[in-house]
Amino acid sequence: MINKELQKRILSSIILLPIAVFFIVQGSIFFICFLSLLLLATGYEWTKMCKKNYYLVIFGIIFLIFSFFLAYYIREKIGLLFFFFIIVICIFTDMGGYVFGKIFKGPKLTSISPNKTYSGVIGSFLISLAAGLIFLQYTNINLFKNNSFEFLLSILFISLISQIGDLIISYFKRLAKIKDTGKILPGHGGLLDRIDGIIFAIPFSYLLFNYLS
Repeated sequence: MINKELQKRILSSIILLPIAVFFIVQGSIFFICFLSLLLLATGYEWTKMCKKNYYLVIFGIIFLIFSFFLAYYIREKIGLLFFFFIIVICIFTDMGGYVFGKIFKGPKLTSISPNKTYSGVIGSFLISLAAGLIFLQYTNINLFKNNSFEFLLSILFISLISQIGDLIISYFKRLAKIKDTGKILPGHGGLLDRIDGIIFAIPFSYLLFNYLS
């Protein structure tokens, strides 16, 4: 029996995912508008969460601008497939952690985020690896030049950064004594809750691209 919170999570994902894909695929001014809305929303959530620390607010806003700019750069200059590759790994990292954590439970990973478990970490890596391999199978992404070892390491690297990003935002939520950064997404919380891993994975994926090029 699926609980109501999970039902909300699934329903909001079904509605929002096609919208996000549309703007990403369209690119250009459509993608700029989409990123601008995300920046405004996440910037507001971050400011509200850290309002007692102005230096932290400023640092966070600068980082968000930097991350969204690189998202645009990767999509427009490096390629749509590589951008989707990053997003797919982050989404399935989150999904794997959620599913494995709920099913297998087990020891907690850290007090920063009480819901995170070691089984969830393993699930994040396994599910993101499976998703990455399927992505490679059905696309002609040639960034890795048929180097399977580099490809697998890249998936694990992006998945790791995504999980670290999740924990970093969880840490600041804990400091602010809040459960979610917002309530805009039923079942997910705020936009920052939903894309916390992605905003950290984007800059490091750009570094990864430069390393592999």
